[in-house]
Amino acid sequence: MIYSNDTIQQINLFEKVTRCKVKDMHIHNEILIFIVDDGAKAIGKSGKNVKRLSNLMKKKIKIVEFTDNKVSFINSLIYPLNVEIEDKGKILEVKGDTKTKALLIGRDGKNLKFYNTLLKKYFNIEMKVV
Repeated sequence: MIYSNDTIQQINLFEKVTRCKVKDMHIHNEILIFIVDDGAKAIGKSGKNVKRLSNLMKKKIKIVEFTDNKVSFINSLIYPLNVEIEDKGKILEVKGDTKTKALLIGRDGKNLKFYNTLLKKYFNIEMKVV
């Protein structure tokens, strides 16, 4: 993936403030999503690093911890939504109540497409909302 100068600057600022290596960065719905290996270190004590970065960048920030476990990665990606995830090989089935499903899918399926893009990139799987 080719990053723009702005993206590289944001990643560098994130790494300087948190002292944590960024695996990847995405922008979704005006929110900067940083994928890191050590989420607790990146967030900081009482969310100090997130608040500081949010003020410096003047944008909302979300930190997602990357793990090799597909289910825990999805849970940290869609947090604070509470869902039941069933692993069926190449497909992850996500079950939840009506409001949660609507938030997961998003308007015109925009959120679901974004989640599937990340899942395809890291695990070569797909997520379906049931």
